[in-house]
Amino acid sequence: MSSATRLPLAGVLRLGRPSDIWFKPALSVVAAVAPPNLTLLALGRLDLAMYTMAGSLCALYAHSRPYAARARVLAWVVLGMTGGLAVALLAASLTTNAAVLVTVGALLAAAQKVLCDATRVGPPGPVILTFISSAALFAPQTPAQVPGHLALALAAGAWSWLVGMAPGLLRPHGPERRATARALDATAACAATRGAGDGHARTRAAAAAAVHAAWQTLMSARGGDTTRALERLVIRAEVALAAPADTDPAHLRTLARALRGTGRVPRPDGLADDDELLGAEAERAAGGPSLWRRLGPLTPIAVRTALGCALAGYASLALGVGRPYWALVTAASLYQANVTLTWSRGVQRVVGNLVGVLAFAAIVPLAHLHQAALVLVCLALNFGAEALIGRNYWLGSVCVTPMALLITEFAHYQDAGELITDRVVDTLVGALVGFAAAVAVTNRRAGDRLGQSLTAVERAREHAARLLAEPSPAPGALEAARRGLAAALVELRATADAASGEWWQRALPEERVVAAEQSGHRTLAATVRRQGLLPARDTSARTEGVRP
Repeated sequence: MSSATRLPLAGVLRLGRPSDIWFKPALSVVAAVAPPNLTLLALGRLDLAMYTMAGSLCALYAHSRPYAARARVLAWVVLGMTGGLAVALLAASLTTNAAVLVTVGALLAAAQKVLCDATRVGPPGPVILTFISSAALFAPQTPAQVPGHLALALAAGAWSWLVGMAPGLLRPHGPERRATARALDATAACAATRGAGDGHARTRAAAAAAVHAAWQTLMSARGGDTTRALERLVIRAEVALAAPADTDPAHLRTLARALRGTGRVPRPDGLADDDELLGAEAERAAGGPSLWRRLGPLTPIAVRTALGCALAGYASLALGVGRPYWALVTAASLYQANVTLTWSRGVQRVVGNLVGVLAFAAIVPLAHLHQAALVLVCLALNFGAEALIGRNYWLGSVCVTPMALLITEFAHYQDAGELITDRVVDTLVGALVGFAAAVAVTNRRAGDRLGQSLTAVERAREHAARLLAEPSPAPGALEAARRGLAAALVELRATADAASGEWWQRALPEERVVAAEQSGHRTLAATVRRQGLLPARDTSARTEGVRP
């Protein structure tokens, strides 16, 4: 075990600030779930709600994506959800052997995990897909029923697609504007440290991540005048990140505020022409790595997920619990970038579920008054879950748990005490077995990826330094090199954080990481001054640490 690895408790349950768009997924899921469920209620077929919920819950995805990209992502989410549901329903129609069904569920969970991680679909990531497919495995089914149930899911998914795209009619560039505003605010916080102080490293890493996220958002947008104007602002944020002592934080915050509404996108001072956009155009033309290349490093995570989910389900069966898919889903929900984060998620999951079953005990008398009350209570819990989960996972689970328990009663009311007992046992079993699998399956590739990220940063820095040494670099070459180095530094920090939380691996090259980050940021500052985006304060600032 790495000596730096810890299993923290302090701060795991601390509440954070809500997302600035917390209400969007909360309102969207209500708008997506309510019409199908109310229609089924009117028809007296609330027992079919599980299948429409599969499509309705797709409305939780892609809220940070530009609308052109959101249309594609939501369509793939709907198809992925329906595909997982199809496999589950087909398996349920062919066998009632619980061990076989748990195995199918574990393999589905692993596939959903790696595909969501590789394509960066989320939040909420794979847990919603796994929840639906795992529950469907244990729903009574015949082969003749499968097409009709899939049609219900697709119809609800189409409605979710419309719900997700509807805000674009009012603010067609809303996601891009918000991502850019976040980058400006984050770099303003970094600039406020003046490049020094105890909090500078933390705020710089947060600002670099926000800038990278803004670029990822803009790279997936359609382009056009608004996108180019926003790219200029993100470049202004990059400049502030490279030279925080030369930046006025108040000006960045003013630019960010101007993006919150629907007014004209402001043009920042100091960017005289569009040469700085050539790097963005080059990156957009080059595209990203292939899906197969992104899947490779996730093999240990896939093995962890499959093994942990399968063992959790088998353990639940051995204990005689009637709903082993709850244990399976609990295990699937734990797996994060490393063991330390997985531990934190496990604590949050257990606390949230235990408080959630108490909430269920208080709510269930109201929900049992009438099926209409059951539907309305579930809608309220849907809203609460999405409104609260951004503050901390455990707080959102307090709403998710009673909602999941109430959904099982759509077909018919059940004994509340039995539901509570099963849920508590499955939560504890899933968390314990799932975490044990995370510890047992070593992710040594995390160290390998860190070495690759270090090499990428060093090569990107050397490339930028060579261009700095040329009297007249090709148009856009220096900007493209700066952008490449900035992205490599963000990837290095993310990879280092992931590797530092893994167990059973060789010592990490921490000194080399720090040195690479320091020299990389010095080179970024030099490229900014060479491009004339900020005035040089002295000659040494242009050349320090940038010789190839």
